[in-house]
This record gives sequence, C-alpha cells and structure tokens, in this order.
Amino acid sequence: MDVFEAVAEPTRRAVLDLLAGRERSAGELVAAFPALTQPAVSRHLRILRESRLVDVRVDGARRMYSLRPDALAELDRWLDTYRRFWAGRLDRLAGHLDAKTGGGREEDTT
Repeated sequence: MDVFEAVAEPTRRAVLDLLAGRERSAGELVAAFPALTQPAVSRHLRILRESRLVDVRVDGARRMYSLRPDALAELDRWLDTYRRFWAGRLDRLAGHLDAKTGGGREEDTT
C-alpha cells in the first residue's frame, strides 16, 4: 500500500496525529482507540509500517512507534503542487471579508 492509500483511512491519520506529539508504545496506541480491537489497531500499525510512515523499535517487551519524517515528505511534495491554489483562494477570502467588514476596521462607537 502506498503512502496516499495509508493516510486515506481516518484511523491511520489519527494514529499519525498521536505520533506527531511523541513516540508511543503499541499498548498506548491500542488504548487510544477503545472502539477498536487490538488486532484491528495492529493491522493499522502494520500498514503504516509497510507504507514507511512509521518506524518501530523494540524496547524490552514493548514495541515503540514513531513517525518517519522522510515518508511524510512525499505527501508534502505532492501537496506543494496545490498550495499555490490555496494561497490565491485565501487572499480572495480575506479581500471578501475585508469588504464585508469595512476593510477589517472596527468602528468606534464612542
């Protein structure tokens, strides 16, 4: 499975969000998803590993998961193609909002 297919699934994105804060054990990740079984979380972690989005290391009896920034760079490169569209749209939105609010200035009511 490629990176894009891996991040298309909401639970896997949630796992990545958790790992963005810090490295976590498999047990912590399982506990973070009480609606899922341990095997279901393990499948998501396997897909993230195989997609090279996360690394795993053994720490005694625990398996510790962390993000792989280089794999996220592939997503960033793809998104970079579209950022120019966002900037233009955000500029137009700001102009529209300024026009609606009188240029962004609050009127003095005193």
